[in-house]
Amino acid sequence: MNPQSEKRCLQATVALLAAVPVLAGFEGVLTGPGFLRAQAPWPADLDSHLRFLSGVFVAVGIAWYSCIPDIEQKTERFRLLAALTFCGGLGRFASLMAAGPPTTGHRYGLVAELLIVPALVLWQARIAKRANSLQ
Repeated sequence: MNPQSEKRCLQATVALLAAVPVLAGFEGVLTGPGFLRAQAPWPADLDSHLRFLSGVFVAVGIAWYSCIPDIEQKTERFRLLAALTFCGGLGRFASLMAAGPPTTGHRYGLVAELLIVPALVLWQARIAKRANSLQ
């Protein structure tokens, strides 16, 4: 694959994956714990915390989109977002250990956060290195 095609492929991958936190985050902000099929009533603090974290999820997803243009030049931002996402995955892993396996969608999230995101960091670094060597 030529360098330009590889860059476009990474950009498309990031665009597709960034939709997950944006859409799930909006759903969580709008519906609170109901998003997770929780039965009301639930504690107000749980509702508040989930909606707050859902808002953060939206913001992180939007920030991932900001990496797409000139992705080869956004290494610091890309790595910061990857670190935030990976830390979220560690929290999800802690939940798995403490509370047991989550639903399928959350298991996919765990794989994305702990395996796919680090792979994207390596991919972006490769594209950035190639772009820097051409300058």
